[in-house]
Formats: sequence, C-alpha cells, structure tokens
Amino acid sequence: MSLETSRPDRESRGDFHVPPVWVEQDSLFFITINCANRGITQLTKDTIARELFESISFYKNSNRWWPEIVLLMPDHLHALIRFSWSPNHGMNQVISAWKRYTARKNSINWQRDFFDHRIRGEQDHNDKWHYIQQNPVRKGLVEDFADWPHVWRPHQIGWR
Repeated sequence: MSLETSRPDRESRGDFHVPPVWVEQDSLFFITINCANRGITQLTKDTIARELFESISFYKNSNRWWPEIVLLMPDHLHALIRFSWSPNHGMNQVISAWKRYTARKNSINWQRDFFDHRIRGEQDHNDKWHYIQQNPVRKGLVEDFADWPHVWRPHQIGWR
C-alpha cells in the first residue's frame, strides 16, 4: 500500500468523532483542542479567557453541550464534556461550531480537528480529571493547581 492510499481521507475525518450507536447517550468525553501555533500564548490572555468562558457557558445554557470542566492552557485546552445525540448536534458539529465562533470573535487560530476519548469508568474519569487539574503544574506555570485561574466549572471560574 502506498503512502498516498494509507492516509485517512481528510474530508471524512469528522466521522472519527461520531460515537458508535452502542455508546450510552450520557457518555462523558475527555476533549483536547489545540491552537494551530503551539508554544504561543493565545487562550490565557485575560480578555480571551473571559470570552471563551462566556461562550462555554452560552453553549451549556443552550443545551449544546454539558461540560464538567474546561481548563485553558496557553495554546490548548482540556475538557470533560457530555454532548447531545440529536442529529446535527453531536460532538463534531458542536465543537466545530464553537471553534468557528471563537476563532472569528477572538482571532484564535485553532488546529484542525480535536482529540476525544470516551470516559469508560470511575477510574478513567478520576485519571482524566487529575490529568486536567495538574496540567498547569506539569508545564511549570504554577506550583499548585489551585493557583491556576483559567478553569471553568459549571458554577465558577477558577478553583477557589
């Protein structure tokens, strides 16, 4: 098989984010969305972070998604989110629409696509929550995760 035929069809990549029919409708997903230009602070600038948090809340209040947590890093974000299973309102459509909106409003240059992982149990959930929480510590941005201000949870911004 040649390299040209072994690569996925780029026009159909969105299909990779369509969970199989046997996946429960209230499934939680670990999501990572990267900026196209890694290593450049885009998401944690105060005005942009505030705008992103407002858009996350708007999408939640519009029942487009149900995030448990969204943590912004300078050039990417991590989240735990549930999505609607309604036609044209699934994970791929909602994240794509949110990225388009935030790109236009805040001049964010998002990387094409995103990473998703379905949470498969309590230990998986705890592991991903800990991974998200500790990301700013691992990157040397803060010594204590509780000092990182760029985290959205359903009823508050920040950990405190």
